[in-house]
Amino acid sequence: MKARRDALFLLAGSGSADLAFRFAQVALPLVVLRETGSVAATGLAGGCAGVPILLSPWWAGRARQWVDSGSRLALLAVVQAVALAMVPGAAALGVLHAGVLIGSGLLLGCGDALSSPGRSALLADTGDRWGTDRAVVLLTWQDGIRRVGMVVGAPAGALAVAGGWTEELLWVEAGAVLVAGLLAVGIVGERSPAADAVPSIRGSLVGRPDVLYGWIARGTGSLTWFAFPLGLSVVGAERGEPGVYLAAGMSGYGVGSVVGTVVSLGVVRRVTAAPLAGVAWTVMGLCWVGMGVWTTPVGVALFAAVAGATLVLGIAAVSALIARESVGAERRALLSGQSVVVNAGGAAGMLVGGPVIAVVGAEGTLVGSGMVTAVVAVGVLVVRGRQGGRNRAASERAYCETAGHG
Repeated sequence: MKARRDALFLLAGSGSADLAFRFAQVALPLVVLRETGSVAATGLAGGCAGVPILLSPWWAGRARQWVDSGSRLALLAVVQAVALAMVPGAAALGVLHAGVLIGSGLLLGCGDALSSPGRSALLADTGDRWGTDRAVVLLTWQDGIRRVGMVVGAPAGALAVAGGWTEELLWVEAGAVLVAGLLAVGIVGERSPAADAVPSIRGSLVGRPDVLYGWIARGTGSLTWFAFPLGLSVVGAERGEPGVYLAAGMSGYGVGSVVGTVVSLGVVRRVTAAPLAGVAWTVMGLCWVGMGVWTTPVGVALFAAVAGATLVLGIAAVSALIARESVGAERRALLSGQSVVVNAGGAAGMLVGGPVIAVVGAEGTLVGSGMVTAVVAVGVLVVRGRQGGRNRAASERAYCETAGHG
């Protein structure tokens, strides 16, 4: 079956590129630090890559609709591969400097702002051709494969660096992105609309309040995410055990998220998506609170495992809402909007995270961030429940009036 083969190629490309990205996360700062001698420059490429994504609602409206086939996705992969190869290429020539890092980051961010939602939309379109609700299953597997990469990628990258394969990992990432693009060649998605009919992200939300509620919960979780990696890093440093608490948290989170991926395939088919998302981020927030109160390696690992499992359920629920309630151009717009929400929240959280931890302490930050996340998620559930009640009441009134006239 062609749809099954296309889905396999898209998932294989996405998984291999993401795994290579995890490798490069370990190697890139080391290469930059060695070549430039600047600690500040180590995050320059990654930071610049986020700028085009955050600004994409204003510049990528029509461009994202252009990515409606695997062949066009492959062209973007060429651009991304060139952007990735700029850093190890410049390092090999001895000309790596801030300008190269900025240029590489901006070019990569432009490509990712289009290719990431484009690949997800193409995968969902393939699922639609495969069978009922297959789009939800494929998007869930895509997220699950990415989380497996999170678990094994960093340790594997660290081993490679220890073996002297530092710059080589950056070349591997560029090659993997290129291969991922080539695997998509020939796959066809929903055709894009005419230029004057391109939907905006805001316009695509009209009539889909549950997607908005899901974004509010997920965006808040992205904003407060900094409390987990930064907070645990600070806890370990303050207690004379650097890396121990973060390692425990990341290990627990990784295991939980893989388990959650398997469970979510059945859950999202049986549970209403919007309430599931609200409950998921409520539990995640409470787990953050638990880490702040019971701050031991065992406690952190257990709470992180529960958070990882429930967070995957929430993400799967939001993806299900988008996949079931939209197709074609509107689906691409909504997936792009979701990418902006996640990246904007994460970037803002990392920006303020250090100062917040410095003021209230790591444990206090975990507790406070968890409470904010849980309160917002519960608020989403309450508002949605009241809106549902108003809608049911309006429907009953309309029925009574119609019956009275009948």
